[in-house]
Amino acid sequence: MPEKTEIATLAGGCFWCTEAVFDQIPGVLRADSGYTGGQTENPTYRQVCTGKTGHAEALEIEYDPSRISFEQLLDVFWKAHDPTQINRQGNDIGTQYRSAIFYHNEAQRKAAETSIAALNAAGTYSNPVVTEVVPATTFYKAEAYMQEYYVNNRNQGYCQFVIKPKLKKLGLNH
Repeated sequence: MPEKTEIATLAGGCFWCTEAVFDQIPGVLRADSGYTGGQTENPTYRQVCTGKTGHAEALEIEYDPSRISFEQLLDVFWKAHDPTQINRQGNDIGTQYRSAIFYHNEAQRKAAETSIAALNAAGTYSNPVVTEVVPATTFYKAEAYMQEYYVNNRNQGYCQFVIKPKLKKLGLNH
């Protein structure tokens, strides 16, 4: 185990998709699916899916900063979803699918804002990045059956038609 680890909390649409990506990134020690940014304590998947809890589906990523930087995590994050869509990713629609960076310290906030400004200045996307940059709040780990969803459900339709092509596009194991 590394001497020091750090936490990043990122929301980029369905957490099944983003977890499948970040689980494969060197330097990432764990990527837990869960809920953050809302007002309901201990929300369930079913509650979050209503869009009424205010939570985003997100990942709490523990990483080794001696192997991967927060900025490098952001580079993966931008490629793993479309940060120009408000409250949706593909057919997943609602505030729970918003793009957000929940920063844990001032350095993460600055890095996120700098990264967004650079993407917009470079014209990386045809539309501006709409990713929220907001302080981290309580992260509620999702139910056990939501963790490692792709690994445990590869043959499920959503995994085959949404997650697998995303992993292939990013050059990751699928």
